[in-house]
Parts: sequence; C-alpha cells; structure tokens
Amino acid sequence: MNPGPGALLAWIPGASPVHRAPLWLKYLVLVALGLLGTVWRTAPVGLGLLLLSVALYALAGRAVLRTWATPLRFWWWILLLLGTYQWFFVSPPAAVGLVACMFALVQCARLLLLTTPTSELLDGLSAAAAAVRIPPERTALVLALFLRTLPELSASWGRSREAAAARGLKRAPLRTATSLGVMAVARARDAGDAMAARGLLAEPAEHPSEPRATR
Repeated sequence: MNPGPGALLAWIPGASPVHRAPLWLKYLVLVALGLLGTVWRTAPVGLGLLLLSVALYALAGRAVLRTWATPLRFWWWILLLLGTYQWFFVSPPAAVGLVACMFALVQCARLLLLTTPTSELLDGLSAAAAAVRIPPERTALVLALFLRTLPELSASWGRSREAAAARGLKRAPLRTATSLGVMAVARARDAGDAMAARGLLAEPAEHPSEPRATR
C-alpha cells in the first residue's frame, strides 16, 4: 500500500547533527526562515530557501533526504493552482517566489517533525505552554491526539484508494474525500471525549459569592 500524506510526518531515527540539535534551536531556525520567506517572498529568496532545505535534509542523513520530494506526490496540485494564479494575475517572478517559499517552509517544518521524537516535541510544547501560562497538560494532549490522528487518516486514505481501485475506479477523489471526512469527524469526536474525560474541556468553576450578613 502506498503511504498516505500522514506518513510524510513520521519521525525518522538518526544521529545526524540535525537530529542532535536542541529543540529550541530547531524552533529558532524555523521561525527565522518563516519570517524570511514571508516578508521577502521573492524568487531569489524562494529558490535560496529551497536549496537550503535540500542541504538541511542532506545534513540529516540519506533516509531523510530521500523523503524531500515525496510531498509533491500529494500537494503538487495546490502548488500548481497557486503558481498559475500568480503567474497570470501578478507576474511570473511572483509565482516562483510564492511557490518556492511556500514549499521550502513546509519542508523545513517537516524536517522538525522528521528529526524530533514525539516525546521531545510534547515536552518542549508543554514547557513553552507553561511559560505563557497555558495549561501544559492540555496543549500536550492536543498535540498528541493530532499526531496520532495523522497516521490513522493516512491509513484510511490508502484503504479508500485501494477500495476504489478494486471497483475499477482508479481516480475517485469524491469517494476518498468522503471517507476521510467521516474518519476525521469520528476522530474529532473521540478526541473531544478523551479531553472531556480528563476534565480538560470543563470551564473553571466560579466561586459563589459570599452571602451578605443580615442584620
């Protein structure tokens, strides 16, 4: 079975410098590149970010580098639509800059997930949430449920494609989207039940006002 989109975010173990880099440094680099690609969304910047993403993937090891172009199998049509619109309604350099910057930043964000264990991501997010006075257990649970949902949606996507192919429907985007929609709704309900069972959706109880003393 071909891997679905969720498999693109699975952690790949390794001992490269990118794997060993501290989580705060990975986030700092990602934020800096995100600001660069968002503020200066030009063709030279976009192409430079693409080359930088390839270099970072190569630095992370061959196993990670082999996955660099894999997202194009699933997201090529989004890039094509955005690039075509920019090409005809703005300018060709603007189209190259937008598509290159967008894909490069997505690749850099993927690299964070590919080279960082889930437990380390959860610990880092919990520490950051506690620093800004957000309940760390709530944020960690939300991220854990999100990361667990992606592989399940990916497996459902693959099963839907196989079922459509077995019926002679090589391309059935509506059927696949319907199946994924049903799966996503079911997972969302399960996630809500899990959070409610842990009391994470309950509003803090208001203290009743003290009764006034009667004379």
